[in-house]
Amino acid sequence: MKNISLLTIFSALILFLSGCNNNKPLKYPEAKRVDTIDTYFGHKVADPYRWLEDDNSEETKKWVTEENKVTENYLKKILFRKKIEKRLKQIWNYERRSAPWKDGGLYFYTKNNGLQNQSVFYMMKTLNSEPEIILDPNKLSKDGTVAVNAFAVSDDGKYLGYGISRGGSDWREFYIRNIETKTDLDDHLKWIKFSEISWYKDGFFYTRYPEPAKGDELKAANLNAKIYYHKTGTPQSEDELIYEDKKHPEWGFSAQVTDDNQFLIIYATKSTSGNALYYKRLGVKNAPLVKIIENFDNDYNVIDHRKGKFLILTNNKAPKYRLVSVDINTRNYDNWNDVIPESDTDVLMNVSVINNKLIANYQKDAHSQILVFDDNGKFLHDVKLPGPGTVYGFSGEKNDTVTFYTFSSYTYPNVIYRYNPDKNISKLYYKTNIDFSIDDYETKQVFYKSKDGTRIPMFIVHKKGLELNGNNPTWLYGYGGFNISLTPRFDVRRLVWLENGGVFAVANLRGGGEYGEIWHRSGTKMNKQNVFDDFIYAAKYLISNNYTNPDKLVIQGGSNGGLLIGAVVNQRPDLFRVALPAVGVMDMLRYQNFTIGRYWAADYGTSSDSEDMFKYLYSYSPLHNIKPDVEYPSVMVTTADHDDRVVPAHSFKYIATLQHTYKGKHPVLIRIETDAGHGAGKSMEKSIEEWADLYSFAFYELGIKPKY
Repeated sequence: MKNISLLTIFSALILFLSGCNNNKPLKYPEAKRVDTIDTYFGHKVADPYRWLEDDNSEETKKWVTEENKVTENYLKKILFRKKIEKRLKQIWNYERRSAPWKDGGLYFYTKNNGLQNQSVFYMMKTLNSEPEIILDPNKLSKDGTVAVNAFAVSDDGKYLGYGISRGGSDWREFYIRNIETKTDLDDHLKWIKFSEISWYKDGFFYTRYPEPAKGDELKAANLNAKIYYHKTGTPQSEDELIYEDKKHPEWGFSAQVTDDNQFLIIYATKSTSGNALYYKRLGVKNAPLVKIIENFDNDYNVIDHRKGKFLILTNNKAPKYRLVSVDINTRNYDNWNDVIPESDTDVLMNVSVINNKLIANYQKDAHSQILVFDDNGKFLHDVKLPGPGTVYGFSGEKNDTVTFYTFSSYTYPNVIYRYNPDKNISKLYYKTNIDFSIDDYETKQVFYKSKDGTRIPMFIVHKKGLELNGNNPTWLYGYGGFNISLTPRFDVRRLVWLENGGVFAVANLRGGGEYGEIWHRSGTKMNKQNVFDDFIYAAKYLISNNYTNPDKLVIQGGSNGGLLIGAVVNQRPDLFRVALPAVGVMDMLRYQNFTIGRYWAADYGTSSDSEDMFKYLYSYSPLHNIKPDVEYPSVMVTTADHDDRVVPAHSFKYIATLQHTYKGKHPVLIRIETDAGHGAGKSMEKSIEEWADLYSFAFYELGIKPKY
């Protein structure tokens, strides 16, 4: 009995120590520092890790291997790491479906049986017919790293055009599948990026770039976008050039065919905000290109064409957006008629045209509200929802008498409803069943004041009956940019944190789209510090209201949110215990030089704009503001080798600088994924592995042993 007791005590001690950081200093890989200096308006800025921008060099590859080895060695000593991974697999193993949508007279939906790397596409000839697999992305690669990211059916229902990406890259390849035989034609289109498939007659319009130089595929600037028409059954080399602009190689273009096949709509962009708008009549020989909007001051999205007028969703003279009717022969804004005027309070996110009804999806305090109008914009009724959450769907064809939508929230797994817009009746179509006690948890929305007094919304999720003792492990997430809203959606990845007593919080920062264009612009360019202040004050709210304390606070954000985490860690390292910046924009002086980075200038400005803009960017750039003699939180950066949106050089240079500068007791690591990109299309297997590492790192650094 005595030996058993000692063994039990010893085992318990080992388990306890596995959840506590022993503060042993880490030895990081040597990263040479080179004498590279850039001059901005007379100001010299060193860039000693410029060589890490070359992801093809043997030196960079060696450094990546060594960094991953250090990170893996650190993580593998965490004894509960495999248990967290096992628990993630258990929770993730449930059936998930999308709402059905109609295309080419057929119905489609996606389904994942549980742990499939990619969801499978199913087809039904009618809503009552037996579903059949039309496309299984899991059969396109052995490791699940090929994802489908474009899907469109020809009007006659004969062909499916689909796009794939490999290893997480933004580059797309298009294929055509015969729907009846379920076999692919020989058509194979390459060097496509940010383009959909827009069918017209026996082919489709799409946008492609010139083939990049070998070795530059994932980092070179993407220039000279062109719109082509591809005829089914022909090689890409014979595609017809439809539109290009040689005077503006930096502009991007996308094509859309109106539902009645009368017009080709062309959107021109030079940033992530604002677009020019052109159109061309189809079926008319030598039809001229008509430019309705030639500036980039506002956003325009053509919803429909009806009798010589376009229905356009726009924020022109309407920061919260409005739906307008525009005569195709006029460019005079004063002659644009409101169909659905701008709301005083809520943001009009999108409009669907179903059976002569306009189904408007609004955003009210960062959650969905659905209103239905008649064809002329007269309000008919709202759609009753289960509670504050996010609605997406209402897709289909204009003459459909039925459509579908999905509702979810942080503690409400996806539910699909079949909706009749005439009768305003929603009927349950599919309910997600998950082996987890969701009813034991609650979501609340709070509002707090930022540094300048601005009222900021935040969602907080936790177990019911949580004791506000100031000692709860808390995970704070933020983004704050590019007019993107963080609305309540169910995310199975968060359940591991919640079931271990954690609090999950999402702050709706300025720079996002939660309250329209004014809210967005108040977090851009010279106002970017507002975003960081909003996040810092979210943390302060959680602390002052006894949810947590700085020693139990984990922060995370990705892409622009990775920039956010890097910036606030530099500004308030004392406020957070663990920081997880993912695929972040860390070098604010050079971001515009890679792939489509120049598109972000509308939000950030660039270091070449002016001396004031340079100084502002330099003042918060995560890479350039790492401080010596400061106790940083534990940091684990995540990025991927195929990220050609925010190239991994951002994260490489940031972590190399942090490891060189910081001499404190906390680990500062980087996890570099292979055959993955910015996040979209990541395989289930890689997602589970990544989140097991994130949670293991967070729990370990907080000194918490999860209950598994």
